[in-house]
Amino acid sequence: MSIQLWRQAWQQLIAPGAPFEVVSPADGSPRYFRHAARNLMQVIDAGRVHGDKEFIIWQQQRLTFNDFFDAVDRLAGQLAGPLGVRPGERVVIAMRNQPAWLVAFAAIQRCGAVCVPLNSWGLRDELLHGVEDSGAQLLFCDEVRLAMLREDLTRGGHTCIVVGHSSEPALPEGCLRYEALLAAEPRVLAVPEIPPEAPALILYTSGTTSRAKGVLSSHRAVCQALAALEFQGAFCAMSSPQRVGGMLASGYAPTSLMAVPLFHVSGLHAQFLSAFRPGRRLLLMYKWDPEQALDLIRDERCTQFNGAPVMMQQLLASERYGSDDTASLFGLGLGGGASSAGLLAEMLARKPEVIGGSGYGLTESNGIGAAIGGDPFEYRPATAGWPLPIVEVRIGDDPLQPLPPGTSGVIWLRSPTLMEGYWNLPAATADSVRAGWLDTGDLGYLDDQGFLYISGRVKDLINRGGEKISAVEVESCISDMAGVDEAAAFALDDPAMGEVLALAIQGSPATLPSDEQVRGYIAARLAPYKVPAQVFRLHQPLPRNATGKVLKAELKARLCVE
Repeated sequence: MSIQLWRQAWQQLIAPGAPFEVVSPADGSPRYFRHAARNLMQVIDAGRVHGDKEFIIWQQQRLTFNDFFDAVDRLAGQLAGPLGVRPGERVVIAMRNQPAWLVAFAAIQRCGAVCVPLNSWGLRDELLHGVEDSGAQLLFCDEVRLAMLREDLTRGGHTCIVVGHSSEPALPEGCLRYEALLAAEPRVLAVPEIPPEAPALILYTSGTTSRAKGVLSSHRAVCQALAALEFQGAFCAMSSPQRVGGMLASGYAPTSLMAVPLFHVSGLHAQFLSAFRPGRRLLLMYKWDPEQALDLIRDERCTQFNGAPVMMQQLLASERYGSDDTASLFGLGLGGGASSAGLLAEMLARKPEVIGGSGYGLTESNGIGAAIGGDPFEYRPATAGWPLPIVEVRIGDDPLQPLPPGTSGVIWLRSPTLMEGYWNLPAATADSVRAGWLDTGDLGYLDDQGFLYISGRVKDLINRGGEKISAVEVESCISDMAGVDEAAAFALDDPAMGEVLALAIQGSPATLPSDEQVRGYIAARLAPYKVPAQVFRLHQPLPRNATGKVLKAELKARLCVE
């Protein structure tokens, strides 16, 4: 199929009266999908029609859609009843992927409350920041997160619903057992009317400040994002009929292996929330392990796997990939980081019939920007794809003066999926959004066929296998260590992770800590993925400009690590 036919299929899907009809408002505001859901409860409740069809598999637990919704309704009754959760109230979830995470999210939405998923890989200070910054008084957590936050939650008077805790020993004051709430007498819940503009979600994202920022999104923004993901699936089917036909002819039930954390848009939006309407089965992993993933693909006949490039690389490195163990695997999606040309080539060569794909988006855009899959992905695997129908992309320093195709510059996005703003940070919001256009902090260009290429990043973030690390956060942490006078964190290219964190520290030879002391200090205060892979110990001052900013390009050149 040619590009011309792909464009015809695209227009057919978004035309007036079509399932993905796009409306262009007369006032010049962003385009939107006419038939998108009004709020997340409409999205979630669409799954009720699937009844006794299997929905969630995790370790020894198996839930049908009926099982899931029974748990959601029971929990929502307890939240809105005895616990007094009201619309607009923030409720935290801090736990690894498991069915209770999904049930809690849906129950929070059913109350009209605002869900605040926290990075479960974070340590105490990072988790506590999310709890305190969001103003949440109620949170769901597992026992590992409870152990980290127990004293802080008691001191702050928070209520904590603990998942997986046995009846003995007794929980501390202010803590309730999740399982006991589900077993309580069901309560009838008067479901509130949730307007599209109501707040739905706060996701915390790393930035160039030392603390993660809360990204506040409305129901409308998330629902438009979900419609865009659904559009991309429909377009992939129309532009790649032979590939999709092969998958349908296999007879395997659509099943996604979900190894991406639910506190990411790639896990929450693209996998969990996108599963309700089609009735897709979800196979959850507590943490990533490539051999376990291959076991699950084989045993449960998974048809789809989406992950960061490093995950895909580990999967492809196994001799089992391409064998009978992966016979059911028809879909492979990349996201969360840049992919090497070698990885893309191997994906297509090892399983030529696979429906490969990738995309580009940010937490601030609810994961929506550009996407590509199927035959177009084989045609242009190194691109992020075409901007989705409700997304406008401009390149340059000023979105109101865009650069022509083929010219690289800052990528700006405008769409109805953009955040309302950073939670309680109006100045940071104003810095990132200009006249309705989001400054992504990324560099790229549009080619003459409209495909978006990502060529670099402006923001001072390290992208380690899809996990974003704030250089400032790491620098702030290590600068408090005795013997460290100056510090600069930066990215090094890595064939497996895409990028890894490097750290240069400067101080007196007599007192400058060793590499292992530095790693141990950071490991005790930040999440494991924020521990530097390489430490450079310097005795001369770091290079700086006239305003005192460290010149990291010059520093890397001095260290010969370009």
